[in-house]
Amino acid sequence: MLKKPTFLGATALAALALSAHAASAQDDCPERGALDAMYCDADGDLVADAPTDESLLKDPDTLVFAYTPVEDPAIYEDIWEPFIAHLEEVTGKDVQFFAVQSNSAEVEAMRSGRLHIAGFSTGPTPYAVNLAGAVPFAIMGSDDGQFGYKLQLYTQADSDIQEPADLAGKRVAHTSPTSNSGNLAPRALFPDLGVVPDEDYEVTYSGSHDQSMLGVVAGDYDAAPVASEVVDRMAERGLYDPEEVRIVWESDPFPTTSYTYAHDLAPDLKEKIEEAFFSFDFEGTALGEEFTGVSKFIPITYEDQWAVIRQIQKANGVEYTPEGLAAE
Repeated sequence: MLKKPTFLGATALAALALSAHAASAQDDCPERGALDAMYCDADGDLVADAPTDESLLKDPDTLVFAYTPVEDPAIYEDIWEPFIAHLEEVTGKDVQFFAVQSNSAEVEAMRSGRLHIAGFSTGPTPYAVNLAGAVPFAIMGSDDGQFGYKLQLYTQADSDIQEPADLAGKRVAHTSPTSNSGNLAPRALFPDLGVVPDEDYEVTYSGSHDQSMLGVVAGDYDAAPVASEVVDRMAERGLYDPEEVRIVWESDPFPTTSYTYAHDLAPDLKEKIEEAFFSFDFEGTALGEEFTGVSKFIPITYEDQWAVIRQIQKANGVEYTPEGLAAE
């Protein structure tokens, strides 16, 4: 049964995470790469290994699931209901939907052990992997295995901005510091297009792709780099008139939201969770109606599908630390 969503506060969860860190640091780990000291990566696949001590494996009676922060969590509670019912059926567990207020809160929730399954946005996914022990295993895709979204640069329909270089001297909305398409990708890609964020134009953080887009429509910002999948869904829900805006430039595709589980879940439970994702039929469900162009969850790995994102973040000097997450 779908429970009423609970909102996770980042401050309290951060305190829990610090205590968990102190108790669980793996000082004898042979290799962990960029992972926090709580985790180990002996097999070199860039994600946290399951605990070798079987007593540390978790098999909770209730699984907690969260989807990436959105403008109106109540809408997404209803959208995810058929999937959560399927997840309950396959795993034999109760499932609690948790609505999170920010990327930081979502990462801290899994880090503290309060979140078992989660969809993380593209940019925050590496923080979830390295700070929270999240293991990406699935992404929404089409029948032919294709997936992804594009960074799109929007301005008003009657704007004099015709190419990225025209952003010079303008007020441009980025979403948040850790966002891939909303901040890191523009900072990595725009210099080659003739404009440097924070040098050639003023960056204003809007807080979300939704707010960036609505700000462009309202004239609060001259332009905004946003994720195509987000603005497409906004248009489908009638949140803005596509005739009022214009795409100036768009990128090649990036991966979308990663679906992850906590590294320390029992192996049999992980298998059931994967089974639930990969056997779910989107057709005729609210989830399928909301995420047009996709029909199923397809298998992915963090090592392969997030390589381009790690490259963009490295170009931006991103470090996967609690301080970097707090800056979000």
